[in-house]
Amino acid sequence: MLDAGTGLRCLADVLGDAPFRGTVLLGHLHWDHTEGLPFFASGDRPDAAVRLLLPRQAGSAKKLLARMMSPPNFPITPSELRGDWSFDSIDEGHHALEGFDVLARENPHKGGRTFGYRVADERGRAVAYFSDHAPHLLGPGESGLGELHPAALELAAGTDLLIHDAQYTAAELPIRGAYGHSAADYPALLAERAGVPRVLLYHHDPNRTDEQVRAIAADVAAAHPSVDVGIATEGAVIDL
Repeated sequence: MLDAGTGLRCLADVLGDAPFRGTVLLGHLHWDHTEGLPFFASGDRPDAAVRLLLPRQAGSAKKLLARMMSPPNFPITPSELRGDWSFDSIDEGHHALEGFDVLARENPHKGGRTFGYRVADERGRAVAYFSDHAPHLLGPGESGLGELHPAALELAAGTDLLIHDAQYTAAELPIRGAYGHSAADYPALLAERAGVPRVLLYHHDPNRTDEQVRAIAADVAAAHPSVDVGIATEGAVIDL
């Protein structure tokens, strides 16, 4: 599992009566990527086994999570989740997790260390995942939307699918870019440069309607016809 926002609750619909036994890999520790943990019914049960990993930074993984999940802000701490839970930190580089090769690279995003991930199976099918990404913090790049920097290119190169932060339009970026998110055209530019055939725009601005999100995706697709541009939606199943 990649990240643990409130959508993590929906995993119970996929697993049914079965417990979760596996790894939850966090890209960073902002609330919208962690608040699903105490409501994770498939993981919060006696027969669950959950290994939670997050980018290494000052402080232990469990203590860092407890900053958002402990009294008086929440009635229980991470240690009180039921089942066999472990908490640890990882560094950049390759990691063997649940039968996958996972490459972690640090990406620019405000307020704590943030990783993007490339997840590949034994047959070479791979997905690149950038939850929150602000490449413009490294400079405008050729497009003015941010640098196509080495970490981003390494994670995306040769993958089958790129799932990428697309919270803003290009017009909004000069005003709102300080918040740490990408313009929707950036992932299409990254896909073109890295040879990725398909992009799902993700981390939509929560104030947008579905119609507005579809319009943004249509504009990006029209500007980048060599890439299959779509929208990440709750419950979608992607067959690589």
